[in-house]
Amino acid sequence: MKHIVIIGNGISGVTAARHIRKNSDHKITIVSAETKYFFSRTALMYIYMGHMKFEHTQPYENWFWDKNKINLKEGYVGKINTDDKVLKFSNGEHLSYDKLIIATGSKPNKFGWPGQDLDGVMGMYHKQDLEKLEKYAPDNKTCKRAIIVGGGLIGIELAEMLRSRNISVTFLVRESSFWNGVLPAQESEMINEHIKEHHIDLRLSTNLKEIKADENGRVKSVIIEETEEEIFCDVVGLTAGVSPNIDFIKNSQIETKRGVLVNRFLETNISDVYAIGDCAEQQEAIGQRRNVEAVWYTGRMMGETLAQTICGNKTEYKPGHWFNSAKFLDIEYQTYGWVFSERNKKENEQYFQWRHPKDYKCITISFDKDSHQFLGINTFGIRMRHEIFDRWLTQNQSVEYVLEYLADANFDPEFYKLHEAEIVAKFNKENNTNIQLKKKSWKRIFSKV
Repeated sequence: MKHIVIIGNGISGVTAARHIRKNSDHKITIVSAETKYFFSRTALMYIYMGHMKFEHTQPYENWFWDKNKINLKEGYVGKINTDDKVLKFSNGEHLSYDKLIIATGSKPNKFGWPGQDLDGVMGMYHKQDLEKLEKYAPDNKTCKRAIIVGGGLIGIELAEMLRSRNISVTFLVRESSFWNGVLPAQESEMINEHIKEHHIDLRLSTNLKEIKADENGRVKSVIIEETEEEIFCDVVGLTAGVSPNIDFIKNSQIETKRGVLVNRFLETNISDVYAIGDCAEQQEAIGQRRNVEAVWYTGRMMGETLAQTICGNKTEYKPGHWFNSAKFLDIEYQTYGWVFSERNKKENEQYFQWRHPKDYKCITISFDKDSHQFLGINTFGIRMRHEIFDRWLTQNQSVEYVLEYLADANFDPEFYKLHEAEIVAKFNKENNTNIQLKKKSWKRIFSKV
């Protein structure tokens, strides 16, 4: 019986453990210093907002782990001895393994700002960050103003959390428009409007210079780099992206770059050592995907894939077509395939865009300007079916086909207003075409052909 040790109890590590258990009788130990039991990290914001309790974020009852013979060990791994296959913990304990899976996730980026480690400064990634937020920003009397640094998905989630308790928020975004390194201009500008509508002080093209402390070593204010303006605050949220959580690995023989380097089988340069999830970095990019992907579903897929290899069925990691979803305050966002910002747009790509004249709804469709092959879609405020777009991308359908059958992809509830006719009409006008929108067909929707 082999001993499989997994460092990290996020979605990647736990998925690997569950699937290894389904297919083998290996001894399994999950190591974590964050929490004893697995929880849904994406649900942390809803605990602070009062929509659920922490125990509601745990998909499995506490007895699940003993019943499935998955050992849980709490502790910080300080060093990995790959020669002897031993983990050394910060408290001096040791743990031997036969195969090791590194699934340590991400940590918030820090860029050497003076004061970045003061009391009242936090990220929003770990359960401990949530505990800090409850301590320093329990209400708008204790925390009159919070500063958020960084304009990504975590930043806007933190802004929504703080506003749910009527705490004033100033949002420092170094880009000229929110998330415009990812989103086309139409969408980025719409999110700017929506953020301001929620009474958030959005400061674009603005950088943090320094975080200042009071006499007790707690956050007092921040200094803006461009103007030297001092903004007084009680909390600073650092949400300028995340990076692989691998500091403890860098003195080992395991090769790292930005993350732990792995091949298509999620193997490192050391025999019997693997890496999955946010901390893993592909040696060679898979298509147009980034070498490091801090996305929930890819972590789950890596866990499932590696479990097959661990159990004797060596399997290559194949994430398929890119997709993601998020929420910008009240606006739901989905992306399928590739739609880049204007500055990252490829020469062969053409965009068709539609935006509702009054509501926060819009789409951008990317297609090859010569062949008209459909390349990807962003949707805001309109729910679409993942399986439909995944199929169309696999089939290399044309943009005309996608628009003709766009109603099939709509996943909004029955009484929501539909906009496919307006979208198709705008495309016809701009491209001198005569696409006829087909009525929704449940047979087409659920057909795999």
